[in-house]
Amino acid sequence: MGKERGDRRAHVHDTELGDAVARAQQGDDTAFSRAYRIVHPPLLGFLRGLVGDDAEDVASDAWLEIARDIGRFRGDGAGFRAWTASIARNRAIDHLRRLKSRPRATCLEHDLAEMPARQDTAQEALEAVSTQQALALIARLPRQQAEAVLLRTVIGLDGVTAARVLGKRPGAVRSAAHRGLKRLEKHLAPLRGQGRVTDSAPHALGGAR
Repeated sequence: MGKERGDRRAHVHDTELGDAVARAQQGDDTAFSRAYRIVHPPLLGFLRGLVGDDAEDVASDAWLEIARDIGRFRGDGAGFRAWTASIARNRAIDHLRRLKSRPRATCLEHDLAEMPARQDTAQEALEAVSTQQALALIARLPRQQAEAVLLRTVIGLDGVTAARVLGKRPGAVRSAAHRGLKRLEKHLAPLRGQGRVTDSAPHALGGAR
């Protein structure tokens, strides 16, 4: 299913990433470059969904902080993805505040015991459109839903870790991701009908590794 494929893509390099981060913390510049090449593409996709064309600038700020503070990081490859996503999100929020164009917040999220099973439908549909199309559609979601979907599908975080990044309860993040994916299904339906869904699927939505 779509979610399983996304999870495999998100985690396939976590062992390699964890090793690269450990060596980078010892001052190995080549290892830091490898960690950057693994993490940067999905991180940039995440930022494009938050700040659009300013993503490159915000990513640069985030990587300056990541490089400065990498010695303080404790964890594995998956943990590093979450840590870098949290830094990038904070830089994006700062950027939006400076522009005084922070997206309108959604209503208070309701906690759910568990996410409904049909999350796969929209995720599979997202894999059938171009990366640019997918990120543009996600960017149209209310902010909390966009963040939840981006962290789950682009960064590849599980619900608990995504909730930690967002400072929310896991149930609230599951609810936001589910509602966001349901909205995306509605946006994708006309594209499918008009034949605008492409085959240049972005297994790249999660970023080239």
